Amino acid sequence: MSETPSNTLQYRFDGPEDAPVLILGPSLGTTWHMWDRQIPELIKQWRVFRFDLPGHGGAPAYPAGSVGELATRLLATLEGLGVQRFGYAGCALGGAVGIELALRHPERLASLALIAASPRFGSADEFRQRGVIVRTNGLDPIARTAPERWFTGGFAAAQPAITEWAVQMVRTTDPGCYIASCEALASFDVRPELGRVGVPTLVLVGSDDQVTGPAEARTLVAGIPDARLAVVPGASHLVPVEQPAAVTDLLVRHFSTAWQPAFETSTGHNVLPPVAHKPVLSPAPQQPPQTGPVAEIAPVVVPPQAVGRPDPYDAGIKVRREVLGDAHVDRTLAQADEFSGDFQEFVTRYAWGEIWDRPGLDRRTRSCVTLTALVAGGHLDELAPHTRAALRNGLTPVEIKEVLLQAAVYCGIPAANSAFRVAQQVIREETTPQE
Repeated sequence: MSETPSNTLQYRFDGPEDAPVLILGPSLGTTWHMWDRQIPELIKQWRVFRFDLPGHGGAPAYPAGSVGELATRLLATLEGLGVQRFGYAGCALGGAVGIELALRHPERLASLALIAASPRFGSADEFRQRGVIVRTNGLDPIARTAPERWFTGGFAAAQPAITEWAVQMVRTTDPGCYIASCEALASFDVRPELGRVGVPTLVLVGSDDQVTGPAEARTLVAGIPDARLAVVPGASHLVPVEQPAAVTDLLVRHFSTAWQPAFETSTGHNVLPPVAHKPVLSPAPQQPPQTGPVAEIAPVVVPPQAVGRPDPYDAGIKVRREVLGDAHVDRTLAQADEFSGDFQEFVTRYAWGEIWDRPGLDRRTRSCVTLTALVAGGHLDELAPHTRAALRNGLTPVEIKEVLLQAAVYCGIPAANSAFRVAQQVIREETTPQE
């Protein structure tokens, strides 16, 4: 085990020191112990490296708000240990880290296994909503419902000790780190990039997984050039725990036969293989992988409108979705027509791209200012979505109450009275755990 600086991860090794390294990545809310029943067989061939997510399993609570940051911390940990090349198997969020490694650091990976994974995990709204629930109610509601998300009903009923272990794993996680991990999953979407995953990949899923099931697994297999699918019958989301023997056998077979060798120089030293990226002559938006032949690489002519200050619309739509949620923004844009479409574009470009994206205030503070301004102006139609936005931006119901009380003093009791009714209803809807 390790002492853990803020830029690395808590880890442990099992197996012979001279064996190739195989990394096992955990799911959100779990610890490295989710892999315990795979270890005895895997260490016969590999030196197994397991890690905990920040704030999980007693790891220091240094939140990481993106999958890329988790991958960076993992690589920093491995650098400190002298591990350059490895196989990687990850479950759910751990699988997202594996995809990130394959896309950004392909020279480090020898082989990849993605378990209960997806190129996009549900919707961003779902995970930001989960963050609101945890911020308001703590982790207990999430912990109590973990078994029904992770296991089939028959397994949970037959294995009460494992079911209780799962509940306790979630319950003892640091809430701030859990919320940050939800944000990491909310912003993770690599669907256009799957064609660039260039290592042999096993995609493994439980047949009864209701979280990231066979449909998501088939999306991965369809997008990754060298990928194979394995469906484990009678298993749900946490398939390494529910069907350990089947998962172990599949991992052994995959990593034994699909371990891409490192390149060798004439001196006999291992070197990192070249990254198989096409040359980029100028910044360009990412496109789906090209399947037809490429005749030549020609210089890119930058159109005159691309020179100078960037259009804030792209930043604006991203911020607008992060703050208000995909469902709200999709509904608003769908209602726009020839008459109102220009106004919606104006709002996205200037309110969200110019003002909300400025670095001078954080989003919590901007939400406080926005709620107060809406109360002052009596704009109750806008108060509801911005109350939801305030919860997403990290304000608690108690803090929203204090903002409205402050507004009552300076904006008037009648205005605040109406605002309290709207905010109370929104907070009740957003913070009540779904049973």
